[in-house]
Amino acid sequence: MKLFVAMVLAAAAAASVLIAGSGESGSAEVGDASPIYGVHIPAGYRQWELIAPAQEAEPLNELRSVLGNAVAIKAYKDQTLPFPDGTILAKLAWKHIQSPDFEPASVPGAATTVQIMVKDSKKYPATGGWGFGRFIDGKPVDEAQHETCFACHEARVRARDYVFTRYAK
Repeated sequence: MKLFVAMVLAAAAAASVLIAGSGESGSAEVGDASPIYGVHIPAGYRQWELIAPAQEAEPLNELRSVLGNAVAIKAYKDQTLPFPDGTILAKLAWKHIQSPDFEPASVPGAATTVQIMVKDSKKYPATGGWGFGRFIDGKPVDEAQHETCFACHEARVRARDYVFTRYAK
């Protein structure tokens, strides 16, 4: 597990994926907005703290890292539910491939998506206070793919304020 976490951390820090900015708070936004929720990729998200790594099985076959802005990290550490407005979560995903250097290890391959969740209870009251964005190569994914975001979160993790990711201490 430590090797897996170290690889995901290294990938999150080193892989040249999509967009990197310089702001810490997540208030600055870059690129086009997601079609339904109007969510942007926050500037500086690549410098946020790791909340947890994850591995997605088939059919996606991905390695993922979920990062959070300062508001998200504080809420996780304080075990605050619901998450406060201003919470932003960023999920980075890569194809999961076998390491060419060490057979038992997995490493990130090609980048697949960046997914953003923004908590703003006034702006997104119909979706539990969350806005969603999914981006490929820094561009938002079409509306049909966005419509699945909240339905899945609502059906599976409503009791955790619609958030799948648990904090890896």
